[in-house]
Amino acid sequence: MASTPSLLTLLLALVLPLIPLAVAAPEKHLVTHLPGFDGALPSKHYAGYISVEVLSERARAADPVVLWLNGGPGCSSFDGFVYENGPFNFERGSTPGGLPKLHLNPYSWSKVSSMMYLDSPAGVGMSYSLNKSDYTTGDLKTAADGHTFLLKWFELYPEFQSNPFYISGESYAGIYIPTLADEVVKGAQKALKPRINLKGYLIGNGVTDLDYDLNSFVPFAHGMGLISTDLFEDVSAACHGTFWGKVNDVCQEKIDRVRWELKDLNKYNILAPCYHHPEVQETAFVNSSLPSSFRKLGETERPFPVRKRMAGLSWPLGLPVSSGHVTLWPELGGRSLPCTSDELATIWLDDEDVRAAIHAKPKSLIGSWELNTARIDYTHDTGSMVEYHKKFTAMGYRVLIYSGDHDLCIPFTGTEAWVRSLGYRVVDSWRPWHFGGQVAGYTQGYDHNLTFLTIKAWVWPHCS
Repeated sequence: MASTPSLLTLLLALVLPLIPLAVAAPEKHLVTHLPGFDGALPSKHYAGYISVEVLSERARAADPVVLWLNGGPGCSSFDGFVYENGPFNFERGSTPGGLPKLHLNPYSWSKVSSMMYLDSPAGVGMSYSLNKSDYTTGDLKTAADGHTFLLKWFELYPEFQSNPFYISGESYAGIYIPTLADEVVKGAQKALKPRINLKGYLIGNGVTDLDYDLNSFVPFAHGMGLISTDLFEDVSAACHGTFWGKVNDVCQEKIDRVRWELKDLNKYNILAPCYHHPEVQETAFVNSSLPSSFRKLGETERPFPVRKRMAGLSWPLGLPVSSGHVTLWPELGGRSLPCTSDELATIWLDDEDVRAAIHAKPKSLIGSWELNTARIDYTHDTGSMVEYHKKFTAMGYRVLIYSGDHDLCIPFTGTEAWVRSLGYRVVDSWRPWHFGGQVAGYTQGYDHNLTFLTIKAWVWPHCS
């Protein structure tokens, strides 16, 4: 099924509980088996073109429905399904056909909620359109199309219309989520049917406000011991607290030196190894920002050259400097995201038996699955999300903002700063939260149903 200009075509991988449905889901979407998994599925699975989804294994009638969005722009939400919070863990090449072996994930979010994994915008992941103009998009169109999709999905599955509904995701989904929530709220105010019972949203290491996000990486790098105090003092003195955008040449030279010092790290978890070889990291770094002379860094003590800025690109990769075209990672010559392995997901999702099982189109029609695609032409056409958050928290929606505390891509320090800028009263003072008897992070609660939370390190391969 091809998309129309107003309706996304996205893979629906719906995991329903084993109890009978009050209203039957479309039987043509029923998944009877998954290659790489033996035995009965933990719950009913449905798949077909309109979305991607995984539903609760607990109490379908009462548990919330949660939409998951990976960011990018251009990242497939199958990243979340395969590597992060989906119902299965994938074991490398242990089936007779070389496919990954699937095991049940004891920490799947589907244990407590019905998860919907949405490949968005059209052209990302398994989604496609026969009208290639649909691949030219941006924040506002993505949100409008996402709302159209949700209306269609709740129409197809009316038994979930009364369930609490939450939107979740990570990184550039920090833009996707508030803008989509805005469409849903405005739709409810217009009494659009079916009714979507939005209760709130949760965002991990989300892009929010470029001043907060991009000015946080230098202090974060110093606080984590990644750059010397001398370098931190030099760049701070030269830049006066502004580490991106239109800065003076001396400041830019110091920023480039910081970036060079950090180039070999896994940006999504500075404690984790980088999957790719170092030369891949360096190539990505040079292509994205710096002249080739930086490859000889350390061979000379002369001043660093000022980098040639690429329109639409700043720190980190893929974040727009201001409203305008977003340069996607594959456009810089990389097959996958820096430091991030996509091999297991690619092997599994490119297998034609798997595609047939989940009712996805064959590679001959939509091509190979990509963790991050350059098929789309994406424009960042909104500004700061802070006002969106003010609006929704003032309206009483529940909001959880969480950060892996070793994520250099969107450091927790910038996120915590914009949360504090809202000026809400603290109702739950900073304290540790625990998992398995150990401190797993820290949290602080504010009035207006707003919670900020950190997670020790960042344990998932993360598509920004």
